[in-house]
Amino acid sequence: MRAIGTNLRILAGAPLAAAALIALTAGSASAAIPVNKPMSGKATYYNDAGYGACGTQINASDQMLVAVSHTWWTSANPNNDPLCKGISVKVTYQGKTVTVPVKDQCPSCDSTHIDLSQPAFAKLAPLSKGVINGLTWQFVRSGANGKTLSLSEPVTGSTIG
Repeated sequence: MRAIGTNLRILAGAPLAAAALIALTAGSASAAIPVNKPMSGKATYYNDAGYGACGTQINASDQMLVAVSHTWWTSANPNNDPLCKGISVKVTYQGKTVTVPVKDQCPSCDSTHIDLSQPAFAKLAPLSKGVINGLTWQFVRSGANGKTLSLSEPVTGSTIG
């Protein structure tokens, strides 16, 4: 009898769980990514190798990529996060611009701090600088051919008006 009652509770709770799941997944998680909205912040660099947060092998000492703050990740499994699905970061500093794909997560960065791979950082400033303050960066969507696509999405987070 007890097992039947347990099954009934599970079955009775299933529609509620399904409704909650629909409510939680309504809209796109990528809506939390403020695509094409410039932000001011800072950048550091790193040169680690291994698996990045998107589940692929990376080598930040010789690849062009970026690790973004943990605050931008919306999925419990980072490999499935919208940031890993064609999102890049376009960074501008003192008249120089570089666009690099999001491949990793920076657990110690706040929302306006990005961690560039060593070669990406070197395109903007000498490595001896260590930290670039006062840069502008934005999330952009990358096309299949690597070109940046313009998109309009809802904004969350701190942006420059």
